[in-house]
Amino acid sequence: MNFEQLIPLIPLIDQVQAYTEPCKVTVQPHRHHLIIVRQGHLTLHRSDHEPIIVSQAYACHPDQGDYAIQVPRTKAVSYVLLTYHVLPDDQIWQLHGHLTTLSEIKIHYMLDELIRTTEEVPTSTAEEEAKMSFRKRMMLERILYIYLHESDLTHKKKTAAEAIEGTLSYINEHYMLELTLPMLARRAGMSVGYFTVLFKKKTGTTLMNYLYTLRIEKAKMMFRQTDLLAKEIAGRVGFLDYFHFSKVFKKKTGTTPSAYQGALDKI
Repeated sequence: MNFEQLIPLIPLIDQVQAYTEPCKVTVQPHRHHLIIVRQGHLTLHRSDHEPIIVSQAYACHPDQGDYAIQVPRTKAVSYVLLTYHVLPDDQIWQLHGHLTTLSEIKIHYMLDELIRTTEEVPTSTAEEEAKMSFRKRMMLERILYIYLHESDLTHKKKTAAEAIEGTLSYINEHYMLELTLPMLARRAGMSVGYFTVLFKKKTGTTLMNYLYTLRIEKAKMMFRQTDLLAKEIAGRVGFLDYFHFSKVFKKKTGTTPSAYQGALDKI
């Protein structure tokens, strides 16, 4: 499937459901499914087909028939089943198979919004319903764009050096988000061990030390340029726990956040 085929189509969401358990799916005519894995991996089973292991996302075409989703018994799994159709009905939409992305955080944010607006946001008028439907449509189009674009990108091999450079750019832009070694290694298309060796060779330090140093430098900048409280700054640079922020800040600067901020106030 490509963007030329998507341009004349209007994708519309029918249902968004989150699961942690196995489920059986009965396919309806003209109803497409996106299975998006948020944690762990799952297995897709169809009659007369080999089981398919899904670790990121999988597009199911209605012509492929009913299927069952199985999850490992010993590992936690979380996934979303997104059902949608495309207009006009006489147009062909053949998206099917494995999908990959380098932007899981963006995808998961939009899934959270889709689930929230579907389950929690009431609509009392036709105009509100239309606005909500249009917003959902835009998020679905964005999700489809990311998967189509980035599935193509991940199929084009990159050198290890390019992958590490891309990781550094990503960290510098998204340092305030929850970033983990397994997630970044997976994003770079490497094993954790290989990624760790190459990252240290490139930067001279470990991933977490690089990330903490960057976050503390951003925090110092915020102390100098804003009147935010230390706890607010901690959250804005990616620390969920203020005690942890204070400990790392003192280790990197030799002083506590409050003492640093107090010294600035005297200047």
